[in-house]
Amino acid sequence: MTGLDTLRPRLPSPLQELSDPRFARQGVRLLLKRDDLIHPELIGNKWRKLAPNLTAAAGRTVVTFGGAYSNHLRATAAAGRLLGLPTVGVVRGDELADRPLNPSLARCAADGMRLHFVDRPTYRRKTEPDTLARVLRAADAEGAYVVPEGGSNTLAVRGCRALGEELSGRADVVAIACGTGGTLAGLAAGLAPDQRCLGVPVLRGGFLTADIKSLQHRAFGARRGAWALDDRFHFGGYARTTAALDAFATDFENRHGVPVERLYVAKLLYGLVTLAEEGAFTRGATLAAVVTGRPFP
Repeated sequence: MTGLDTLRPRLPSPLQELSDPRFARQGVRLLLKRDDLIHPELIGNKWRKLAPNLTAAAGRTVVTFGGAYSNHLRATAAAGRLLGLPTVGVVRGDELADRPLNPSLARCAADGMRLHFVDRPTYRRKTEPDTLARVLRAADAEGAYVVPEGGSNTLAVRGCRALGEELSGRADVVAIACGTGGTLAGLAAGLAPDQRCLGVPVLRGGFLTADIKSLQHRAFGARRGAWALDDRFHFGGYARTTAALDAFATDFENRHGVPVERLYVAKLLYGLVTLAEEGAFTRGATLAAVVTGRPFP
């Protein structure tokens, strides 16, 4: 795939120190790893996961998967427009096919992504070879390059290792919000041996530990890095928020002038404030929070 260099990503992404009394009272230094500033349209971990897959696609149509509010679908559609690459988005929920597109899917369509809606039972089986083959045929996308939901595959995990390498030696603890776990799997592998990685899942279910282990085994042959998850801050699950979370995010924005994306980043920051107040971080420690996205639209 050619042309990725013409998009001029800002790498390494900036590392910004914040003065926040909720951390300072605990003797903790807070840094933000501003992956949201890598590229105006391929934001954060989306760049890190998509770039190696777009190279592997070598000009073929890219098919990927997501729900009605998927950041990954929007990023893939934007990449297709920027690079002149055909994209197809397989969307969970065939009941959406006859409804007006929400703003997220409308952005995908405006960027040239062809949307194909499938029923939820089929979507759950999308990784099964026979089901995937049927979906590709129905979407008129046989022979396309397939990127999994959330973009988390072996290439993506290896691509995210650079994030850990950029933070090597810069913080004692690196924290990130997790959807499919691919970014954490690569990030943890790139950190130095004396650093640890904390993941804050934004989905319910407690399944990510096994998924991340599997991703690391496929990408690196073994579990890599010191990492753990805290499942307490999903606020009801993916795309779920509460008035309290929104108020927290607005307050953080007003304090620091940093836009806070609600579905991932707000949950991460809320969790880190809670953990700091619980004394989870050693006094004198440096904590780096990865900002993986910006508010939409």
